[in-house]
Amino acid sequence: MTVSPPTLVMALSSLLAGCVVGPRFHTPAPPTVDRYTPAPLAPVAGGESAGSPAPRFVSQPAAPRRWWTLLGSTELDALEEEALKANPTLAAAKAALRQARETYLAQRASLYPTVTLAAGASRARNSLAIAPPLNNGAQTYSLYNAQVGVSYVLDVFGGERRGVESAAATAEAQAYETDAADLTLTANVASSALQLASLNDQLAQTARIVDADRRVYDITARQQSLGEASGADVAVARAALAQAQQLGPALRKQADQQRDLLAALVGRPPSEAPTRALSLSDFTLPADLPVSLPADLVRQRPDVRAAEASVHVASAEVGVALAARLPSITLNGIAGGASTDVSSLLSTSNTLWSIAGDAAQTVFDAGALRHKQRAAEAALDQAMAQYRAAVLTGLVNTADSLQAIVDDAAAAAAAQAAADASARSLQIARAQFEQGQASFLTALAADSTDSQSEVSLIQARAARLIDTVALYQALGGGELSAAR
Repeated sequence: MTVSPPTLVMALSSLLAGCVVGPRFHTPAPPTVDRYTPAPLAPVAGGESAGSPAPRFVSQPAAPRRWWTLLGSTELDALEEEALKANPTLAAAKAALRQARETYLAQRASLYPTVTLAAGASRARNSLAIAPPLNNGAQTYSLYNAQVGVSYVLDVFGGERRGVESAAATAEAQAYETDAADLTLTANVASSALQLASLNDQLAQTARIVDADRRVYDITARQQSLGEASGADVAVARAALAQAQQLGPALRKQADQQRDLLAALVGRPPSEAPTRALSLSDFTLPADLPVSLPADLVRQRPDVRAAEASVHVASAEVGVALAARLPSITLNGIAGGASTDVSSLLSTSNTLWSIAGDAAQTVFDAGALRHKQRAAEAALDQAMAQYRAAVLTGLVNTADSLQAIVDDAAAAAAAQAAADASARSLQIARAQFEQGQASFLTALAADSTDSQSEVSLIQARAARLIDTVALYQALGGGELSAAR
């Protein structure tokens, strides 16, 4: 049977196209564990007594994309939207993603021939001592030329395709890095807003404590002047007032720092920080908290997906390094024409063409290419270890957040019980004072104790909300960009 040249060329091209050296990338196997903690998580209790419904852990594959809206704060929603538009760190990540994608497209062009067009014109006179360069023997002449050139690197061993694969995986890794920057930003905005709200509420309660302690001190000092209280009583009242007064500056310092941080996160200078006084009453604890299986978690967290893409990059680079040690073949072709008259530039008699092929093989480089391949293989081992570390970090983050939510619920229940008890004590003290059965000092002391209990309750409520934000962040924060 006779095989035609075109058929032979097509068969050879197909054979060469299927040859790609180096390891083939496979998605790493997901974790086999089915939970995050050694023992099943206890139900979240105490939510009702803490002033909000008790959250429930609900099995679902991913959190909503705009998970912060579940906290029920329109002010937070506005801050998040502003941060997503104006934060410079996120803008830098997006620019890096555009760069990575353009780099991939540029690398992909290596799979196609390079075509160049060239044209020229010259006017010359040759010496009579030189043989005439033209067939008409003219010594003075104009010469015009035009040609198209084609150059193609025959990707015999897949080195170019591995390079394109590496560039594509690099762009994918940067996409997940951008997702991670997005998630970190939105989580930081939510946490900062909650911290600021907690500090504002604590400042309000601290002012109430200071007011109560000042009145206790004033009354004690007046009683001393009347001989009804000792100097020791006055000293105790003064110490209590001083201790309460020192709480305010520290809280205001933290609030100012959180306000400045929040301004930077939304892309504003500190002088233009949000001025609305946030309060924990602006936020709602979500009734249902998502919990996905560890096998799903690794598909949701952008840092894990970025680490996976980095393994893909390293795997492709091994193929690039291996192909560099094998022969390279380049095909070049030129077609065009040359003439002393533009009108006859491409006439049959003036056309020219050439076809050439080059093959090259490194025979001695003192082991440079071999060591580059080994370096690429070591980089692959490193990327795989970093992927495993990213998976473990994701599991630890999620386990910590889940356990913190359970513990926060118990702490909030205890803080609420203490606040209820101090409120009841204050109610009794005031009633007794009104009936003449207790002194005003007793009522003021009960008021101060009640305010201190309220501060503890504020801190417990803030911890629950902040750890809820940490859970959404640990779970990956919703749909990733590569899936959108």
